[in-house]
Amino acid sequence: MTKGLLPADLITHKRQVAEAALRPWTLVFTHGDLQIAHVFVDGDEITGIIGWSEAGQGDALYDLATLTLGHEEHLGDVVAGYGIDVDLNVIHAWCSLRSLLGDRWLSSTASTRPRQAAKSSC
Repeated sequence: MTKGLLPADLITHKRQVAEAALRPWTLVFTHGDLQIAHVFVDGDEITGIIGWSEAGQGDALYDLATLTLGHEEHLGDVVAGYGIDVDLNVIHAWCSLRSLLGDRWLSSTASTRPRQAAKSSC
């Protein structure tokens, strides 16, 4: 990392991966910010979901990507429970796109502390 910026090759790689998200999809109702902190569980049962301010029409795989962001070890379980075929490349694409947009936001608002690039693909 130079001067608080991510390496150009990392950004290029994330852009290439993110291109898979830019495909036609069926609009569905999505949560829009379905992170694990918004999902309440009791054992194996989901008992509640909060944080609906970003809800609207979108790609269902964006929600799956957000849910597993930083928790890629659970991606297989989430996909298995989803019930339909899921293109993992698209989930990784949404993760990359989200990280590119987040890094852009972070770079414009962050303090002078250096940031570390995410090691996970999601």
